[in-house]
Amino acid sequence: MEEKEFKIELAKRALQFGVELSEGQQNQFYQYMQLLLEWNEKMNLTAITEPREVLIKHFIDSISIVPYVKEAESILDIGTGAGFPGIPLKIVLEQISFTLLDSLNKRIHFLQEVTKQLKLERIESIHGRAEEFCRAERREGYDVVVSRAVAKLNVLLEYMLPFVKIGGRCICMKSLDIEEELEEAKKAIEILGGMIEKVEEITLENTDITRKIVIIKKVKETPNKYPRKAGTPSKEPIE
Repeated sequence: MEEKEFKIELAKRALQFGVELSEGQQNQFYQYMQLLLEWNEKMNLTAITEPREVLIKHFIDSISIVPYVKEAESILDIGTGAGFPGIPLKIVLEQISFTLLDSLNKRIHFLQEVTKQLKLERIESIHGRAEEFCRAERREGYDVVVSRAVAKLNVLLEYMLPFVKIGGRCICMKSLDIEEELEEAKKAIEILGGMIEKVEEITLENTDITRKIVIIKKVKETPNKYPRKAGTPSKEPIE
């Protein structure tokens, strides 16, 4: 896929979510893809390596939540991996402060290089687990926490909700079949201080890619015992 074709398709698809990409932003996305594929030859960052697939399944998928986060001042991306959805959101929403958190240090080195090469500001990439990173100064310190992680909601929200300010939101990017997960997560949501605000379905134009966006609003303080120590949320989910 040639650079010009890549940029034209990216800009067109971004419009589905009300995002108008400048020439500079298109350049940043193309450079990001090049870095992703280059580094992927040395370390496992993504199984998606065809440029159009990267464009749709990583970049546009990440941009799809712009309407839910664009009013925030600070965003935390938990389990960001190769930077999704955090880096695409940062490219689009330049004014927002971002923190990218991942438990693998080699991914953090990659993200720091992306940040440097793309000349992104007001963004930090931190190596750590959510359970340990939730120190006093970070606790309830973000307007929005996002995750494209694969953990079940009752586990994922124990990582996410303690970081959210009261009145802020968790944006969970999930697959379609989440009714059972939502039911299982009801107790966790209540205990952790959240409430389900809405669940929306998004389909990327001219694809069969559909996902559910689960939006949890933080309505009261999360008890200090959460998140529990590393490994406990996944082994003993709140039920």
